Amino acid sequence: MASDPNTETAPLLWRVLVLTGIALVVGSAASLAAVALVELVTLLNTGLLVAPKARVQWESLPWLVAMTTILVPTLGGLIVGLVHRHLSPAGRPLGPPDVIEAVQFHKPLPGLRSGLISTGTAALSLGAGASVGQYGPMVYLGAIFGGFARRLRLGVPNLASIAIGCGVAAAISTAFNAPIAGVLFAHEVVLRHYATRAFAPVTVASVTGYVVANVIFERPALFRIESHGIAHGFEFALIAALGVLVALGAIVFMRLLLALGPPLARWIKRPELRTAMAGLAVGLTALALPDVLGIGTSTLRFATIDGAFGLGEVVVLIVAKTVLTALCIGAGFSGGAFSPSLLIGSLIGVFFWTVASGIVGLPSSGAAIYAICGMMGFASAVIGAPLTCILIVFELTRNYDVTIAAMVAVVFSNLVSHRAFGRSLFDVQLARRGIDFSLGRGHAHLAALRVADYLQAHAVTATEDDTPSDVANRLHEHGWREAFVLDRDGSLLGVFTPAAHGDIGDVEAGTVEARLIFKDTTDLAEAMERLRGFVGDAVPVVSGESGKYLGAVSEADLISAWLDESARLRKEENASI
Repeated sequence: MASDPNTETAPLLWRVLVLTGIALVVGSAASLAAVALVELVTLLNTGLLVAPKARVQWESLPWLVAMTTILVPTLGGLIVGLVHRHLSPAGRPLGPPDVIEAVQFHKPLPGLRSGLISTGTAALSLGAGASVGQYGPMVYLGAIFGGFARRLRLGVPNLASIAIGCGVAAAISTAFNAPIAGVLFAHEVVLRHYATRAFAPVTVASVTGYVVANVIFERPALFRIESHGIAHGFEFALIAALGVLVALGAIVFMRLLLALGPPLARWIKRPELRTAMAGLAVGLTALALPDVLGIGTSTLRFATIDGAFGLGEVVVLIVAKTVLTALCIGAGFSGGAFSPSLLIGSLIGVFFWTVASGIVGLPSSGAAIYAICGMMGFASAVIGAPLTCILIVFELTRNYDVTIAAMVAVVFSNLVSHRAFGRSLFDVQLARRGIDFSLGRGHAHLAALRVADYLQAHAVTATEDDTPSDVANRLHEHGWREAFVLDRDGSLLGVFTPAAHGDIGDVEAGTVEARLIFKDTTDLAEAMERLRGFVGDAVPVVSGESGKYLGAVSEADLISAWLDESARLRKEENASI
């Protein structure tokens, strides 16, 4: 695990000034970059006839619209794949999981070149109409600005992680015009704690992003609805059922997204052909169903209008958007899953409302309520940020009743998705990299530490040719009671204890099997579990590949490492400014 360079604590006033300055600078930069990304995508959507308004303007030339519908996402995918293959050191899109890993383990983000290329290919992917989202790239773009703080030595512990949180919060605040949601997203998803040292600057950065987007640029909110709230008490039961339904939809979406990547990589070896194929699939589908193109902001807004979509159209859109998003992300397009989650969730909400109101005949409060609840229930299951999604609803609608309804949907959605899938798509993606947060942040940090890093320098070894008295002398010299017996190839045979075999004529006869053996891949969390009931000087460590003896770790050293890491986490999670 990398260490944060800002380990010396400076005076309080200096820390306040540094954190405030970092929050203002990073928040402003991340917000401006997020606005620029959105404007660039909008410009590309218009110029490449992806935006609905641009397609309407050219409807007098249907052959041109049809040709661009197929060629633009296909060629866009080809370019994205080529750029990742030949220009990006990372060789893949970067997103929130990379940000979480860097923050949690105080590691640098992947190289700046990889980050900028990933952002550029995200703009191209979105601009060419790929079925991906814009908020994942925004989060990473905000993190890039925060990551520059890693190079600064200003005497503020964990400054780089806090600065990245500031960038992420500002990006989300800018995207949704929701500063409170920006603060919570940074803490729920990225930082995963609410220490004052982080909470204060992240709040300043999020408000800065809101001021830049809403006051300076006067950007409109993602969507606005006018609703009188829940008209009938029994609708809360319907919304709870909707929460379960969108959870099941989110689970299918996430499993499909994770499942498509490996077989695509096996079947189509060249990455540029994978993204081109996914773009072609989007283009062909869009000939009959243009709503699958791009982010789908217009479709999202229409979903809040009663009767805007028929039942059959909604079902087709849900299936198409789910499959195409999983295909595009699995194939290697740059982009996130948050925006498609909002659209798919809102469409499931409209489907539920149409069935309940139009077919069953139940009185209801209108499609907008169910679209909003479905949207946030689905999205919260995907990104693992229920409080963020609830606050987004409140900040966008300023409606207390609608927020309570969304809260019910989010709670029931997360109850199901967390049990059946995991906390979030990001967490499962990280688990596939060997970083498992399912048992908590502390367990994940302990699992990142390898017992092989704590080998004892003075562990005593012996061979079959040694005499018991020679081994006993070496043990006495180093203050040990047990020696680890090795064969001529350096593999572990067992443990020899002179005190237990005082009258044995040779070492081999007194060697017993080791009670516990660690491999070089064993982590501290696993080691602490396996140490239950262990009695002895130390545990031998062997190579997982060759089986060769590498050394030994003492129980005391492992416990000390566990206590030190636990203390560090507690200090980080409870640090004041």
